[in-house]
Amino acid sequence: MKKIGKKQKAIIYIITSAFCFALMNCFVRLSGDLPTVQKSFFRNFIAALMAFMLMIKSGTGFGYKMKDMPLYLIRSVMGTIGILCNFYAVDHLNVSDASMLNKLSPFFAIIFSFIFLREKPKLVQGIGVITAFIGSLFIIKPSMELSAFLPALVGLAGGMGAGGAYTAVRALGSRGVKGPLIVFFFSAFSCLFTLPFILFDYSPMTGIQLLFLILAGIAAAGGQFTITAAYSNAPAKEISVFDYFQVVFAAALGFFLFDQIPDIYSVIGYVIICGTAVAAFLYNGRE
Repeated sequence: MKKIGKKQKAIIYIITSAFCFALMNCFVRLSGDLPTVQKSFFRNFIAALMAFMLMIKSGTGFGYKMKDMPLYLIRSVMGTIGILCNFYAVDHLNVSDASMLNKLSPFFAIIFSFIFLREKPKLVQGIGVITAFIGSLFIIKPSMELSAFLPALVGLAGGMGAGGAYTAVRALGSRGVKGPLIVFFFSAFSCLFTLPFILFDYSPMTGIQLLFLILAGIAAAGGQFTITAAYSNAPAKEISVFDYFQVVFAAALGFFLFDQIPDIYSVIGYVIICGTAVAAFLYNGRE
């Protein structure tokens, strides 16, 4: 049997990650009418436990350098904002719409890399960012009706938070910081941030709601670790486009679990954003 190469492994990992994150969003939706911060706490608590066990097993340890602390905090704050906004969007939009808005994070990462890392984007990347935002407008569908407009705007903010978090992760990775430590610090920070809200405004949960939140945490941890493995086996420019399989998985799961069918405007937005990602992938492959 022919041995699977690193790039093929990376593609399998990133598609697995996309499926895990789509599952996470579905489990969050299935957990029902619970506060967003409560859902975030349980999701990150499970991820923190799994990252802690992996750190112990691999001998990574808890050592960190003070000079890296600003990046840890940026990753944690932006990541927490991203999760809270994404979970709110999942509860109020089609799962596929919420997933697509969250997938704007690579385009936000280009913007944040320019602002904080002084990485000047190429003309093609700048055009890609503008085109992706045009696509997002078809999903957001701006209107004067706040009840319909707000969840989509919050979902967009979730993509922005994730983009800022990924920029900090890349900066930490370039300094040699191990993935499990980054995941643990972020998950623990997010738990501590949301804990006071839960202590003062805890909503009682049924056993099935708790089960769905635990499953959401397991799926999220699976997504984080497989996406880390993917980028450890191949550069982002060769595999990042496959991360958009999450939207396909989310649309399928949303249809079968919630009878959700995206409208024509959302589908146009998907095509524009995914098309932009594919074009960027093909362009980067030429370099």
